[in-house]
Amino acid sequence: MAIQGVLRPGYVQLRVLDMEAALVHYRDRIGLDVMMTDDDGLVYLKAYDEFDHHSIILREAPETGMDFMGFKVASEEALDAFARSLRAAGVPVDEIPADEGRYLGRRIGFLAPTGHRFELFASMGRSNACPMIDNPELWHAEPRAMRAQRFDHCLLYGDDIDGTMDIFCRLLGFVLTEQVVAPDGTVIAAFLSCGMKAHDIALVRHEEKGKLHHVSFLLENWNDVGHAADIMSRYNMSVDIGPTRHGITRGQTIYFFDPSGNRNEVFAGGYTFYPDHPVRTWSTDEVGKAIFYYERALNDRFMTVVT
Repeated sequence: MAIQGVLRPGYVQLRVLDMEAALVHYRDRIGLDVMMTDDDGLVYLKAYDEFDHHSIILREAPETGMDFMGFKVASEEALDAFARSLRAAGVPVDEIPADEGRYLGRRIGFLAPTGHRFELFASMGRSNACPMIDNPELWHAEPRAMRAQRFDHCLLYGDDIDGTMDIFCRLLGFVLTEQVVAPDGTVIAAFLSCGMKAHDIALVRHEEKGKLHHVSFLLENWNDVGHAADIMSRYNMSVDIGPTRHGITRGQTIYFFDPSGNRNEVFAGGYTFYPDHPVRTWSTDEVGKAIFYYERALNDRFMTVVT
């Protein structure tokens, strides 16, 4: 499938309470590489299998959560087309000039009805530690810690997920792959893809705007999920649930928290999505099995703790 328009998630900026503790977590436990610290104290990191300069940005702040999430688009022309489409639909768009110091090309940004800020960009400088392309070995150096391959997706909580779904599906070209639906037809959770993954962003209906449920990192296989669990126990990390499996997306997963309380996920697997596939739908009476396929029940913390 030729992917046009929005290609994939590009980056997310997280607020952390203590930068040193956050670096131990994201660098030494998850296994990300620190690429730079800028003049504002923001720290830029990436996983070993990512070409772009960074995918995770950490900002020390008095409260936790997500500042914004960025998606990479196919070209500068696509970026301009999305700006026109958003404005024509009445969505205010701001333009951010290129920033060579942060390896970023120009961007456009908008605030979604759920209260989350999103950015679109077409270009980012490559990392010196990006995957090899000439007679490529598997990696430059052995992956560390949990061996995260890439930043994969975010799950976000907010009130008007219908409005945000409309922007992503009607204006940005995403497709609804899976959903949880209440008896009255209300969509409780929506999983959206811009390519061939089960989801690139997920939305859950919640009374507050702008909340982060989790940031997710891809691992290679189920054995790596088990290896990640070993690391979490060895270092007494705060685990939400897992190792387990989802019914939705079929991914094998562990949820855990960074030292500031932001939830992370590491996962492997999941189905491949094609645009001719029907939407997979779960009813709310089966939501326990949808989220945690083995336990077939939700824990309160998973549903209520957001940042």
